[in-house]
Amino acid sequence: MHTHTSPSRTASIQAPCAVVMVRPHRFTPNPETAADNAFQSPAAQEAAHSIAEAAYREVTDAVAQLEAAGVRVHLFEDTGERDTPDAVFPNNWFSTHPGGHIAIYAMYSPSRRRERRSDVIEMLKTQYRVQDVIDYSGLEQDNLFLEGTGAMVFDHLARVAYTARSHRADPVLLERFSTHFNFEPMLFDTADVAGKPIYHTNVLMCVATEFALVGMDMVPDAQRAAQVRARLEESGREVIALSTAQIAEFAGNAIELSGRGGRVLALSQRACNSLTTAQKATIEKSARLLPLAVPTIEMAGGSVRCMIAGIHLSPRQG
Repeated sequence: MHTHTSPSRTASIQAPCAVVMVRPHRFTPNPETAADNAFQSPAAQEAAHSIAEAAYREVTDAVAQLEAAGVRVHLFEDTGERDTPDAVFPNNWFSTHPGGHIAIYAMYSPSRRRERRSDVIEMLKTQYRVQDVIDYSGLEQDNLFLEGTGAMVFDHLARVAYTARSHRADPVLLERFSTHFNFEPMLFDTADVAGKPIYHTNVLMCVATEFALVGMDMVPDAQRAAQVRARLEESGREVIALSTAQIAEFAGNAIELSGRGGRVLALSQRACNSLTTAQKATIEKSARLLPLAVPTIEMAGGSVRCMIAGIHLSPRQG
């Protein structure tokens, strides 16, 4: 009989052990993105500065909890001078890939284009092995957009890029990206209760090492939904179907990370509260739940997954 280490103890290329996060100093829900982001709430009547202070505090606390779990966090400050209301969501403008590859993305909303920062890329080059950086941002002039790990949910093990078609995920650019980065694109249509496309794939789907959280009800074509499920199961994932109500609580907007004592699933407190006991038990077979309270940031229509850009690069030695 062969022995094997418990899966939760092993690192996985799906679950990075280091991340980039951005702490906002002048956070506010972005009016420019509200048109196609049904998850956004209108800014409350509270004073803008109290919203900004709360968001600053939420990121500070989330970073402390991730670090306590053994995840390395590279924290950057967004002082707000460049008018970047969504800077707290860096996962949309760049992604990193095993083998030393970085992609920089074309963003749909003009205010979000200002979030791209050379200092983040320079830090990655200094501290990790980077072979090349492919920059798609020039394609914004051609109205082609592909918003990083918001638009695409990667299975790094089976090399699949799950992508919900939207303004923010252009099929032509998806093909180009998939060729460069060696992914199989899996494009599907989605619809929320109002029949509108879901703005980002990562609000309805999270692929972890041994399971996947998916809002299956939001893929209206039953045959396509079955194909997505089959592709996940074929790669060895247990599929945990999330209800439309759970998706609305950001339960799909989670990310698996490698911590000190094994893998953790970082998600918001609100998302965690929406999961059933059975769903939590399935997750906890291979990853510990790590709920982070980010209610202010969720007003902007994104949650914990959006706040975390995973680093899938090898650290430089010495």
